Amino acid sequence: MSEHVERTFVALKPDAVKRGIVGEITSRFEDAGFKICGMKMVQATDQLLEKHYEEHVDKPFYDGLAEYMKQGPIVAMVLEGVHAAENLRKIVGDTDASEAHPATIRGRYGHMSMDHADDAGRTYKNLVHASEPEEAEREIEIWFTEDELHDYSTSHEDEVQ
Repeated sequence: MSEHVERTFVALKPDAVKRGIVGEITSRFEDAGFKICGMKMVQATDQLLEKHYEEHVDKPFYDGLAEYMKQGPIVAMVLEGVHAAENLRKIVGDTDASEAHPATIRGRYGHMSMDHADDAGRTYKNLVHASEPEEAEREIEIWFTEDELHDYSTSHEDEVQ
């Protein structure tokens, strides 16, 4: 495997699952040449979220974030590809859907701005979590065991990688 090929973590949040757009979002990742190395549906627990969001646990918004992430199942994924973390974050788009390019996932499917959520006293829902490059390995280890991850070759890997 090339030094540029890496794995990253992506979570399709409860709002994406409830809206029935998991397949569409997953297709966007596969269409871009990313390989699914692990995928499962998970109901997040307080312990899991405290590990994942450890840097935010003591912040004022954390309780609302944790409640949002427990509103339904999450589709957790490990994706592999060239500069996976960096490139997947480009496909996902800006955290604030109102700022996201329309061709990104949040730009296409996001329907709430952060300002609107704040004004309405609601938790901002943004469909997808995509790891920062420096956080990918840690987040994969939180959500997946080694035996849940798979190595295989796709029919087009020679072209993409």
